[in-house]
Amino acid sequence: IVGAGIAGLGAAQRLLGSQRFADLRLLEASGRAGGRIRTAKLGNKLVEIGAHWIHGPSRENPVFQLASEAGLLDEDALTEENQQIEVDGHPVGPFAWYSSQGQELSPELVGSMGVLFSSLLEESRKFLHVDQVPVPSVGEYLKNAVAKKLEEWPDEEETRRLKLAILNSYFKMECCVNGTHSLDLVALGPFGEYAMLPGLDCTFPKGYEGLTDHIMASLPKGIVLFDKPVKRIHWGRSDLEEIPTGRFFGVQVECEDGEKFLADHVIVTVPLGFLKEHQETFFCPPLPSQKMVAIRHMGFGTANKIILEFEQPFWKPDSEIIEVVWENESPLAEPPADLQNTWFQKIAGYVVLQPPERYGHILCGFIAGKESEFMETLTDSEVLTTLTQIFRKATGNPQLAPPKNILRSKWHNEPYTKGSYSHVAVGSCGEDIDVLSQPLPQETSDSKLPQVLFAGEATHRTFYSTTHGALLSGWREADRLIHLYDMLESPRASLETSS
Repeated sequence: IVGAGIAGLGAAQRLLGSQRFADLRLLEASGRAGGRIRTAKLGNKLVEIGAHWIHGPSRENPVFQLASEAGLLDEDALTEENQQIEVDGHPVGPFAWYSSQGQELSPELVGSMGVLFSSLLEESRKFLHVDQVPVPSVGEYLKNAVAKKLEEWPDEEETRRLKLAILNSYFKMECCVNGTHSLDLVALGPFGEYAMLPGLDCTFPKGYEGLTDHIMASLPKGIVLFDKPVKRIHWGRSDLEEIPTGRFFGVQVECEDGEKFLADHVIVTVPLGFLKEHQETFFCPPLPSQKMVAIRHMGFGTANKIILEFEQPFWKPDSEIIEVVWENESPLAEPPADLQNTWFQKIAGYVVLQPPERYGHILCGFIAGKESEFMETLTDSEVLTTLTQIFRKATGNPQLAPPKNILRSKWHNEPYTKGSYSHVAVGSCGEDIDVLSQPLPQETSDSKLPQVLFAGEATHRTFYSTTHGALLSGWREADRLIHLYDMLESPRASLETSS
């Protein structure tokens, strides 16, 4: 198995549970397990650099089930009531909204724009099986709908501008949800295929890594090899001989350090961002053209976090999300191209980490797209100075103390990730996800089992971008192999196949 994220770990645990796949190695390029699940320390507090919530913590969610069984969640998350709330994968608040000029915005005005945006977003999910979509992207659909609404608003010019600026904040949030620079890049037709599970999104009191630690603890020692980046996967063979045993294999996994592993099968769980950058050289022979096209067409963007610790909160005790609205912005206008001076305007909001007894006073800002990638090039000091100025202006308090601590994710610059998570981009569709997930060689028989299998969040057609999608994909590929060997070992199945 290549990659010790949740997909690779889930596949390993499942295969080892079948008793048949004891000769298994999990090769991890970095020095840690978990992949895009990463818990870190800010001061003496645990915070999430990667995956943050269990989205849809309910019976249908395998991550929730696993975490529940392992005792990793608090009592609130486990209640029946919590598992039935429908939030559609979005933060619920309460919000505190400030204008960048230092005014607290009317909850009624903001609330009405939130309801409008949610209803338009729901509308944009209804083009899944239509023959022809009105426009290619979710962004264009939403902007056209907003432009029509604008004509109906009876407000003065200033209120209309403020409404558009608030709506633009919702567009930015949706960019973070989808891991994209712009909603203009997200395909309208397949948008409704993404499935959301019920349940109020919850977190891990002792860190998301508790989940990967739990799976790691169940694996035999020595199965996972760290600091073992793979250079190339040689497949499509049947003549690779292991000299001491004289046994033949179809796959050779060549590592960057020169070590080579012979295998019957390899499950590749590397992120789509890595595949986009290395697909030409990572497989020998190269992937079939259909799979390479799918990798190129599918979307994979960057969503980062800026985590800030304060000595004292400047927000009200009941605030769960803080928003800064830039009055000069509108979803109907072209965003500024000057990243140096405007990157911070793309921050979609700041989540107040709860409860304060656990976290103290920490805000977690979310930012996606090119601005997010630009943010990675700045120093902590530059980011702190900029954000302190924004908070001072927004709250109208020029004496507001700067954050005492900062921690940022930099997923675009992670060499084995190259971004955060996938979306269905304009020019691609759900079938591309299926093409990516198909094992190789494509034609298999009793004598020719699949050699290269694919897992990871980008290979799950309805739960892409999620940890539960990643875990399910790892289980799917493990089950595929288990099922194939069960079939081979069943005389009855062999007879049915031959007849």
